[in-house]
Amino acid sequence: MPANKKYLTPSPSQRFAKITAAILGGLVVAVLFHMALASWFNHVAVIITSTFTAFILWAILMVVAFLGKNGWKVWGMYLLISLVLSVIFYFGNQTNPLV
Repeated sequence: MPANKKYLTPSPSQRFAKITAAILGGLVVAVLFHMALASWFNHVAVIITSTFTAFILWAILMVVAFLGKNGWKVWGMYLLISLVLSVIFYFGNQTNPLV
């Protein structure tokens, strides 16, 4: 049974934005989230559990990317989240160095 046309994305650029945001943006956010956690908490425990939770978080972020109406807004949201997580990771490494 074919999909209803009103639910499909008509623009190729929107389709490209949603697919790349789901795959690349979701992966970057999932990995940066676990890196930020590892910089503040026990990094060995976070890395071990991230093998499971990173995949689950990535799958959730993939679904979220396709739920949005505008793929470029999803990209912007993922880039903003990545920036915030990068700052948290940076200050976590400055505060709690591994050496």
